[in-house]
Amino acid sequence: MLGNFLSQRPLASAASSVHVVLTSIPSNEGNECYLEHLSGDDSGIAVLNFNRPKALNALSHKLVGELRSALNELRYDQDVRVVIIRSLVEGAFCVGADLKERSTMNMTEVKQFLASLRDSFRELETLPIPTIAVIDGAALGGGLEMALCCDMRVGGGNKKVKIGLVETKLSIIPGAGGTQRLPRLIGIPKAKELIFSSKILNSASAKEYGILNHAVTEESGYNKALEVAREILPMGPLAIRMAKFAIDKGIQLDIDSGLECEQACYAQIMHSEDRLEGLASFREKRKPNYKGH
Repeated sequence: MLGNFLSQRPLASAASSVHVVLTSIPSNEGNECYLEHLSGDDSGIAVLNFNRPKALNALSHKLVGELRSALNELRYDQDVRVVIIRSLVEGAFCVGADLKERSTMNMTEVKQFLASLRDSFRELETLPIPTIAVIDGAALGGGLEMALCCDMRVGGGNKKVKIGLVETKLSIIPGAGGTQRLPRLIGIPKAKELIFSSKILNSASAKEYGILNHAVTEESGYNKALEVAREILPMGPLAIRMAKFAIDKGIQLDIDSGLECEQACYAQIMHSEDRLEGLASFREKRKPNYKGH
């Protein structure tokens, strides 16, 4: 049983401490989703930007395709240790499906698009590095479902923040993981209340429900997300990857199997160079220099 735990996700090394500022998908070429890599002391932090202002980042074929391309790049980029996901569109994180585009599809095309959307969200959820969503505007339907795939969520304090799974208003249900991820996050009774009523929350109430890790009073939650990312950045990158895997996999198991999963993950880093560096730095009372090996 445990033999498959770690074979499903390769143990990759993580970042070096120096990185050049780079936009892997240039924002000036009409892209709706693109990456940028921070530099200097923030080297190792990648920011995934959504920028489809005319449709409030509605999930189109183009946006989802670019999202999947960016996620594939992140999965194999050994220099990235934390990912922040944010919108550059005022008033919107992501408003969910592009219903105008959806109305032009036949039933087969709808099914194909939904399958691609679910796959992209799963790819986001299974990135082997921490992810933080910044919600400064509407995160509705599929937009919230995407944010639920992140490890952490931060909400801004402006009045345009609207968070909810609102599909039942359209006589449908959340179809990209909302009925599964929200109950796991906040509990079944609370999730049922929100989904059944299509209730829309602001940042403060979303934090009370347990959807957000942080709800700031500032207009944007980006600085708080950056603060959290900076707290993660100096930690052992292999340890972070294995900790994420152990939590995400173990929570699906009974306690005994979960503990076995944890032990298997621990064994993966026992003989790593980073573990030896951590012990040496502690002994020598200095800052560790982790290289992801």
